Amino acid sequence: MRHLGWVLVAGLAACAQSVDIEPSDASSHRIVQGTDAPDDVATVALLARRTRCNEDSPLLLCSGVLIAPDVVLTAAHCLDLFGEEGAYEVYLGPTLLPASEASGRFVRVSRAVIHPRHVPRTHTHDAALLRLAAPVQVAPAVLPESPLALTEGARMRVVGYGDTKDVSAPSGRRRQGTLLVTGIEATVFRAGPGPGMSCVGDSGGPVFMSDGTGHEVLAGLTVSGDVACRAEAVNLRVDVLREDFILPFLATSPPPTEPTLSPEALCREACTRDEECPAELSCVATQEGPSRCLLPSLREGSFGQRCTEDAACGAGSLCAQWESEGEDACRCFTPCAPPPPDPERPQGAAESGCSSTPGLALLGVLLFAGVRRRR
Repeated sequence: MRHLGWVLVAGLAACAQSVDIEPSDASSHRIVQGTDAPDDVATVALLARRTRCNEDSPLLLCSGVLIAPDVVLTAAHCLDLFGEEGAYEVYLGPTLLPASEASGRFVRVSRAVIHPRHVPRTHTHDAALLRLAAPVQVAPAVLPESPLALTEGARMRVVGYGDTKDVSAPSGRRRQGTLLVTGIEATVFRAGPGPGMSCVGDSGGPVFMSDGTGHEVLAGLTVSGDVACRAEAVNLRVDVLREDFILPFLATSPPPTEPTLSPEALCREACTRDEECPAELSCVATQEGPSRCLLPSLREGSFGQRCTEDAACGAGSLCAQWESEGEDACRCFTPCAPPPPDPERPQGAAESGCSSTPGLALLGVLLFAGVRRRR
């Protein structure tokens, strides 16, 4: 069985039971036997939040779907790598990869919540909700208002950014395909090729059904399937999530917060909670001294002038992704102190003024450290 998230690690696939998969099985693709879906604007890609402004390839984790202007529904296992407290953003647009063709919008995720009854081993209630830092002007998907009238043999439309199983058409492009419902259970429905199939990277993406009036309703989320993306896709029923998970989340809106710390003075000013940090940096306890506001994968430091590349920031600094988009998206980051000397560095070799972990390098470390299920 496969997980369908982590596009650089997986695409949009689905499975019903967990099976250990070797890390070498992780590859990137999108919906099999599908077509482009430029009009499915509510379907988004879930990414690890970018840190470097000159980062070539975003780390695509999963797909997702807008159910409110500031809320995305996705699969819970899409957060396995970084957890609920991880740094995420979503991408709205038809093409994410290659990055040179991306023309959509990036929006930061301010909060992530996993379904309280999620069971990773069986994909039970494999759902998560993401609150965006700002609402978007996109019509959300329509939620079912009552239990779905599912029938075997019905055709469903699946959308996502995942694997196509076609080496000439890699993942990172929003695609759609048709599934054929083969089995219905209390919390999931199973589907086979019709002729489309979800695949690795499509996890968390929407599965739509016709409501009989010419419109579509959000029937399911891709959560797992067979490794080959040929035989079966397992989809979580959205109607079972509506009352006790989705609606309570939609009914609560976080109070607005105003950062109190200056981005230019973060080396001098300590923090006690995340809300004090600008651009929703995280307040992190350091090994020595007080807690500081940090950006993912960077040490403590301050943020100065706008930039577009590292060369504009001077020696010892880099151009960091301060916000997901906008004129102030990139600012020069300068660490509070130079890194400790490396005893293995040849004498006279230049010291880097900062440290960061590229997405792929971090992913490789975690994969070989024990990630067992293919996303």
